[in-house]
Amino acid sequence: MNIEEVQSTTKKQRIATHTHIKGLGLEANGKAIALAAGFVGQAAAREASGLVVDMIRQKKMAGRALLLAGPPGTGKTALALGISQELGSKVPFCPMVGSEVYSSEVKKTEVLMENFRRAIGLRIKENKEVYEGEVTELSPEETESVTGGYGKNISHVIIGLKTVKGTKQLKLDPTIYDALIKEKVAVGDVIYIEANSGAVKRVGRSDAFATEFDLEAEEYVPLPKGEVHKKKEIVQVKLTPVLHLLSSDFCIAEIPDESVSDMYVIAIIFGDVLNIDNVFLLIKYRPGAGGGDKDVTLHDLDAANARPQGGQDILSLMGQMMKPRKTEITDKLRQEINKVVNRYIDEGVAELVPGVLFIDEVHMLDMECFSYLNRALESSLSPIVIFATNRGICTVRGTDMISPHGIPVDLLDRLVIIRTETYGPADMIQILAIRAQVEELVVDEESLAYLGEIGQTASLRHAVHLMSPASVVAKMNGRDNICKADLEEANTLYLDAKSSAKLLQEQQDRYIS
Repeated sequence: MNIEEVQSTTKKQRIATHTHIKGLGLEANGKAIALAAGFVGQAAAREASGLVVDMIRQKKMAGRALLLAGPPGTGKTALALGISQELGSKVPFCPMVGSEVYSSEVKKTEVLMENFRRAIGLRIKENKEVYEGEVTELSPEETESVTGGYGKNISHVIIGLKTVKGTKQLKLDPTIYDALIKEKVAVGDVIYIEANSGAVKRVGRSDAFATEFDLEAEEYVPLPKGEVHKKKEIVQVKLTPVLHLLSSDFCIAEIPDESVSDMYVIAIIFGDVLNIDNVFLLIKYRPGAGGGDKDVTLHDLDAANARPQGGQDILSLMGQMMKPRKTEITDKLRQEINKVVNRYIDEGVAELVPGVLFIDEVHMLDMECFSYLNRALESSLSPIVIFATNRGICTVRGTDMISPHGIPVDLLDRLVIIRTETYGPADMIQILAIRAQVEELVVDEESLAYLGEIGQTASLRHAVHLMSPASVVAKMNGRDNICKADLEEANTLYLDAKSSAKLLQEQQDRYIS
């Protein structure tokens, strides 16, 4: 007998530095819980971040900026990740580092604008009308053929539908009759008809006819509840961009695919873009699909229309043959996309979701980037921007100007600053205990106290880094739990930054300087 274990399809996540952060750990009234959601201490900073999360949810924070300032190892990146966890997956969160803007192929300001537009999501809504019920009557109405002779044409179809709440008689287009024949619909079947697309789906046979035959391979379903005519709004958030060329205006059409239920195509037209007529973005939607699906953002629309594929024009054919290269997206293209997006927002078809752009090590940006950020923060399409830095008073990169946090004063004036404080010994021990639990390590109280001492003298990161080597040492000694001796051995093998600097000062004559 062959027995196989079914593997879980859930995404396995590698244990990283901030894996233990699950949120901000706040009560309903916004007060910080001492130990919750992986956070320890930093009560004031967490409460301030909680207010920011509330403002983002109420869409009152768009175009504003926030600065997380504090010494190294005080949880600035953890706070930003906590904000993203609190907002959930429906709000775009785009993290980047200040040094990412420096590229030999693309301008610094272009990289910033790309990330700005990555942090703005687009939610597309569709109003769906469905007629559902048990077929009580099905009679096609025929008329004389326009060509003469004995031929007949079906002018319309009269169909009666019944639910628990009532019955309705519908007069349908002759094209729907073909769909009814294809689905082999008969009186007594339960069906639903989509009013927008005219799609017909046979659900099964009504359970009132279940006793007709002893042996039958028919699926019996109960009589539908509610009214025959139902209206519902579908918000399409999870979207996978697929490039294509189409020849129709904005439409929502159903793809006939048996394997995937409720698959839709949304085509957005952009005329006169890059001097090519009818350049489109085709977005394929699969509800509940995991893995590669993500929220569609304004950058997805930019990238798709900057490099159209699948067409027969010379640009598309050359683009398919040549090696893809990082290129800039023009302002003209972005303005065209903004016009179309704004039109659909006005019509109520789409809705913008301003997300969060997190720029870590913001002191790495130079004066050009800061002046560009001043303008970008005040534009109508701007996300919430969170900066983080561990610098005190230092020079602004690329200039001789000295400024707090390495940020020009005119940009600092636009920021709300949240300060993070250094952790005490008790807080460090609690953080190390949480990390040990996440990494599935067994550490006793004495060892945690010793790690807390290392965290105070060296740094919290160094104390966390010593846990994995100490677990290997413990296993080599035939133990599952980590004791103080294992940590002492690991500590003698690996130097921290302060010890290394002290050693360099003492032995500077032996090194090349």
